[in-house]
Amino acid sequence: MAMSETIRIGSRGSQLALWQARWVREQLLEREPQLKIEIVILKTKGDKILDTPLAKVGGKGLFVKEIEEALLEGRVDLAVHSMKDMPSEIPKGLCIGAIPPREDPRDVIVSARGWRLNQLPKGAVVGTSSLRRAAQLHHQCPDLVIVPLRGNLDTRLKKLHQGEMTAVVLAAAGMKRLGLEARITEYLSTETMLPAVGQGALCIEIRSTDARMGTLVSPLDDPEAHTIVSCERAFLHRLEGGCQVPIAGHGRLFEDSLSIEGLVADAKGEQILRSTSRGAATAPEVVGRRLAESLLAKGARQILETLQYHAT
Repeated sequence: MAMSETIRIGSRGSQLALWQARWVREQLLEREPQLKIEIVILKTKGDKILDTPLAKVGGKGLFVKEIEEALLEGRVDLAVHSMKDMPSEIPKGLCIGAIPPREDPRDVIVSARGWRLNQLPKGAVVGTSSLRRAAQLHHQCPDLVIVPLRGNLDTRLKKLHQGEMTAVVLAAAGMKRLGLEARITEYLSTETMLPAVGQGALCIEIRSTDARMGTLVSPLDDPEAHTIVSCERAFLHRLEGGCQVPIAGHGRLFEDSLSIEGLVADAKGEQILRSTSRGAATAPEVVGRRLAESLLAKGARQILETLQYHAT
């Protein structure tokens, strides 16, 4: 790559998204200090519509579509996304160039009064932007009042501390990346709150024909994270689920074997289907699809069809 050529990284403009893009830039410069890299901020549909719950905005790729369009049109050379925002299907002409080491995939409770989930009083108002989190909270704590919470991490925390709600549920990864770990009240176990597919992982997306960029980003790929996330995404793809559906999937790697637990719920958390799949780490997609088939056989298809019907 010519030393004078500037590499453009496409990113959303939130504090967390920019942290992620800058981290990727630093990793690339550490390996090739002569590179010139700039971050191009792009606004997505999910960033523009802030007064509507995500599930009602509709469509897939709410936080990635405009960035992917810029990538396909050559306005940026690579894109950095939160993997949990990625639809299960990637547009033709694009591919995942690397999945760096994964941050903590769990969800967390942040409470202004320091209350853990089981200490929240009846009628406590809990904010979340995620149907997946809301469904699991409704199922376990039906006495809580779950309200939609939009905006970036700073905005959500500000609303909490202004007294608009008792607690919020957020991703541990974002809190840790922004140095806000001290504000976490409780890490929720995966038994309590199964994470979103790909949560805690980054996606470095490139054009599938761009061999130069593929060579540049490939050293950032973490084999363990790539295997687990590939399994989780194969599970999501088989269910044909977007990021705004109550679907959860969490994989674990044990030497040469892979385990994934998955969940499909209705919007109110009245019905939750949960299952586990295990298999060879060399065939992550097979393990993920097997889990999806197990949940579909238990009735997940009917739940998902009902959700899709009400979303239209």
